[in-house]
Amino acid sequence: MREELLINVTPRETRVAVVENGVLQEIYIERASRRGLVGNIYKGRVCRVLPGMQAAFLEVGLERTAFLHERDIFQKENGEGQDEADRNNSIGELLREGQSVLVQVIKDPLGSKGARLSTNISIPARNLVYMPGNDHVGISQRITDEDERERLKELVQSCAQGFGPGGYIVRTVAEGVGEDEICADMAFLHKLWDAIRERNESEPAGVLIHEDMPLAMRIMRDLAGVELEKIRIDSRETYQKVTKFAAKFIPELAPRIEYYPGERPIFDLYGVEDEIQRALERKVELKSGGYLIIDQTEAMTTIDVNTGAFVGHRNLEETIFKTNLEATQTIARQLRLRNLGGIIIIDFIDMDSPEHRSQVLQALEKVLARDHARTSVTEVSVLGLVEMTRKRTRESLEHVLCEECPTCHGRGSLKTAETVCYDIFREIMREARQFDAQRFMVLASQEVVDLLLDEESTSVADLESFIGKPVVFQVESLYTQEQFDVVLT
Repeated sequence: MREELLINVTPRETRVAVVENGVLQEIYIERASRRGLVGNIYKGRVCRVLPGMQAAFLEVGLERTAFLHERDIFQKENGEGQDEADRNNSIGELLREGQSVLVQVIKDPLGSKGARLSTNISIPARNLVYMPGNDHVGISQRITDEDERERLKELVQSCAQGFGPGGYIVRTVAEGVGEDEICADMAFLHKLWDAIRERNESEPAGVLIHEDMPLAMRIMRDLAGVELEKIRIDSRETYQKVTKFAAKFIPELAPRIEYYPGERPIFDLYGVEDEIQRALERKVELKSGGYLIIDQTEAMTTIDVNTGAFVGHRNLEETIFKTNLEATQTIARQLRLRNLGGIIIIDFIDMDSPEHRSQVLQALEKVLARDHARTSVTEVSVLGLVEMTRKRTRESLEHVLCEECPTCHGRGSLKTAETVCYDIFREIMREARQFDAQRFMVLASQEVVDLLLDEESTSVADLESFIGKPVVFQVESLYTQEQFDVVLT
């Protein structure tokens, strides 16, 4: 598989596109005004402990207080791998108001929620993730060869003897690396941890202690693997920084980094801009003629699969099966592209054959296996729905690029002009009973006033006759279709 990274840099925004075989799969966006917080380490101050929720709120210097749950508090005395049910300490025994705590952001603020914190600090490098509070050595699940897993575990344990205490997770890219690379990563991580501890001791609470790298370098560290064919960057300054970073930490990738000097924007060259625009729409077309409808809400994301214009060639069951199979590929791509997380409900077209249902589920699990985010898929429910979860650490593409509509306030629909007319009639009747006015003036949008003076003119005449007072209308150009006022004169 041919995979490329495209890095587009402007003064206030950096965007990274992951392109596989010429097709956009993922997009990462970082803005100077809203940098991602995941991985940042803060010296927090406990400002509120909530025993009923087994959680606490901490002041870490952000706009909103951050959230720390009891299960995200590292308790060394419980031992590594102990069941959550065995953790009997209440939040009140672990934290007190005013206490200073070293914490790390594990989830960015989402919507009205503050950042999610953990006291189990983890610091990533190229091949390893260092966990100062643990003594466990873990191996990435994506490394499947048992001999290689055992070799890496022994290698890490051997190298760790020359350094201080702590646990490690061996990352996927470490597959096949030697002792020198592992020891170099450990030396770097321990120096960084010493600097973090020193700053934690000298700084007051509510201060950023350690900030993760900028997006371009972070992507190189986290995503760049041996299968990566090319990295193209349209900023000379960023190109120089990334090249220097790669030469030091990822030398095998340095020859694949290119500076793109072309006049045509690099995202236009690969059609990325158009794909981003399509990723903000509800409807996703399938090549066969079918389509998906994707709705993102506060609680969950729902995906509805439809046959649309696809009629198939044999019979209805075969048409449905092929549409659902094709949909699995597109759903997996859209989850990555839109960065949808949390609970996801997929409504595949109903299939009568148990074998077809099984094959569709297997196809979905297979394509999701390539996702960098952790996913979990359940069986098809009695209602024919597939329930799944996808780990969410940062905001979705829609939340990054869009905001709530000021007209519908996120509902996605408006009252019709006819509905608003009848609301106006009821309001006039209500006020006519309460107040002795000479006449009533209605302020409303152009669409509503036009309807009142045209199709509803007879109803207006009947209303005037009933209340015995004239009703006049005035267009307010700034009013939305749902807005109106009834003024007594």
